[in-house]
Amino acid sequence: MQTLLLELDSRGVARVVLARPAVLNAFDESMIAELSEVFTTLGAEPQVRVIVLTAEGRAFCAGADIAWMQRQSTNTFEANRADSGRFAEMLRLIDECPKPTLARISGDAFGGGVGLIAAADIAVSVNTARFAVSEARFGILPAVIGPYVVRSLGVRQAQRLAMTTALFSADEALRLGLVHEVAAPGALDSAVERTVVGLLRSGPTALAEIKKLYRRLASAELGVQLRDLTAETNARVRATDEAREGFAAFLAKRPPAWVRQ
Repeated sequence: MQTLLLELDSRGVARVVLARPAVLNAFDESMIAELSEVFTTLGAEPQVRVIVLTAEGRAFCAGADIAWMQRQSTNTFEANRADSGRFAEMLRLIDECPKPTLARISGDAFGGGVGLIAAADIAVSVNTARFAVSEARFGILPAVIGPYVVRSLGVRQAQRLAMTTALFSADEALRLGLVHEVAAPGALDSAVERTVVGLLRSGPTALAEIKKLYRRLASAELGVQLRDLTAETNARVRATDEAREGFAAFLAKRPPAWVRQ
């Protein structure tokens, strides 16, 4: 890979590292393609339990590479539509990855970098990071990342940030719901590790089912169909080998098989 680094530890924790620090880890067509490939592969790999998305250098991700965007601005509508579709598909693959995804934010995130964070399941940020939904400064809009930012922040806050392109702090990102925890620079890895350990205690099938179900719950009306969906999901998962192992381990006062000692 040209734009990413990939590490996998003995617990099944994969680290996907954005590795274009010279351009603040801004993404271009190559990084989009590599992120799509990596999340597809890791999502299908039984050995992988958790995916941590992080970055080299002083920024997490500055969004789209301006040189790439400038190249695209001279293309036909059809070429731009295909290119935007690849960007949208990359975010979908992160969002719908069956493995839990954790964004480790060690520096600033702007534009599409905010979209990467919003597409992850959990986000932990250093307290010095700054954020902005900055696309309108360049005469474009945060369309592709919009569904994920709206889901994370709500319509009015997402629209305000997109329209004003306001710079906001890690504490404000926490208040708005973009990130879930903020830590001092020296404590960031400890905060990330606590979350990883918590995820490793949970059954991997259960985590995949939670992700799939809760995304449907977010857009569904509370009614008969939703009640049926939740009851059927509960019944199906309760009868899995993983659930039987979880019940047996609790009664035997031992760790379940998926918790490595």
